[in-house]
Amino acid sequence: MRIAIIGSGYVGLVTGGCLAEIGHEVICADNDEEKLNILAAGRLPIYEPHLDKIVAENRRAGRLSFTGDVAAAVRFGDAIFISVGTPPLETGDADLSAIDRVARVIAESAQSPKLVIEKSTVPVQTGQQLKRALTVYGRTAGVPFRVASNPEFLREGTAVLDFLHPDRIVVGVEDEQTEQQLREIYQPILDQKFNCPVHTQQCPPATPPFVVTTINSSELIKHASNSFLALKISYANALADLCDRLGANIDEVTRAMGYDPRIGPHFLRAGLGFGGFCLPKDIQAFIRLAERAGVDFRLLKEVENINKQRLDRFLDLVRHALWVLVEKQIGILGLAFKPNTDDIRFAPAIEIIRRLCAEGARIRAYDPQAMERTRALFPDLQFGADAYEVACDADALLIVTDWQEFLTLDWNRIRDRMARPLVIDGRNLLDPATMRNLGFEYYSMGRPS
Repeated sequence: MRIAIIGSGYVGLVTGGCLAEIGHEVICADNDEEKLNILAAGRLPIYEPHLDKIVAENRRAGRLSFTGDVAAAVRFGDAIFISVGTPPLETGDADLSAIDRVARVIAESAQSPKLVIEKSTVPVQTGQQLKRALTVYGRTAGVPFRVASNPEFLREGTAVLDFLHPDRIVVGVEDEQTEQQLREIYQPILDQKFNCPVHTQQCPPATPPFVVTTINSSELIKHASNSFLALKISYANALADLCDRLGANIDEVTRAMGYDPRIGPHFLRAGLGFGGFCLPKDIQAFIRLAERAGVDFRLLKEVENINKQRLDRFLDLVRHALWVLVEKQIGILGLAFKPNTDDIRFAPAIEIIRRLCAEGARIRAYDPQAMERTRALFPDLQFGADAYEVACDADALLIVTDWQEFLTLDWNRIRDRMARPLVIDGRNLLDPATMRNLGFEYYSMGRPS
């Protein structure tokens, strides 16, 4: 099938690359000239494991291309995925202006019937507004449009695996023709009949369920899923604070809880809380949606509050351990909001650096992928070539992102390079007993110090 992807960010690039990987002919369109120049040079504007290989191989095979001509992409595609950004407004509502602009281009450029698919995360009833916009903007052309919702459930760092081996595919449709066309798009994934570029041991063997709903339900599923995951994270973090006060161990508590199949072990890890672009933005949008619908969803407001308080709690640990921060040399391990990405949007590390610098600390930071993006925000910040350079003469090391690389460091070597062997672990990545046996002062979140 000929498919157009409008928007070549995290979602658009992964969607376009993976749809080409399973056999479709795909054009990704974007109006960001800098991004297009990077793609034209054979590079990617983001870091995502496996994506560079998929994009390169499918460009060589002629199944994937990129363009700045959105109208031409619209005319090319039988199906058009909208994957533009929906950033939060000051009110917390999602900014849907980019979707409106895309709707105008689609309506004015299309010369044949099109299936228009929402891939961006949007509030409920956006599909109805999109249908209305396509009708209004395209009233003189008379081209028929069908609209569907197909929310993404991609995790940065594992997005390719998530797309090619999803735990479910959700589509919101209004007619059988649309449902059938979406099934055809995803049939290779439903049948698992393609050569997977991801290591086969990572690939779930089960065929994913194809969940067909109304458009409104489909749009709600994405926000409801993200908000519930955020709730579990904030619950674990509030529980960690209680463990600190009562002398319990959060790892022991959540491990036992996770054996209950009604609860499960996932997203019950205490630490610095959630960051990134999706969860904070989606929670705000969901709260505003509930308010406009007359539903008091104060539970999500507390989820948001608990998450914001994690940085205060972590910095209190830093101050407790170091007493005075002025002129202290502090090493930051991890800048991305999570491992296996270079995304620093709403990353806890960024606010931690700002606050520590404001209190007079000297900072040296390292991250396997996110240093260039961070340098754009903090041009005067010192960066280390690796964790060992960051540890040199440091009064403390702060673990802010739980990269696997940090778990396998030579911590004896780290200790010997530090001015004071002090580690404050915001991700509960390391084993407390092991670190103390190595001679470190070690603090973490919700585990006895």
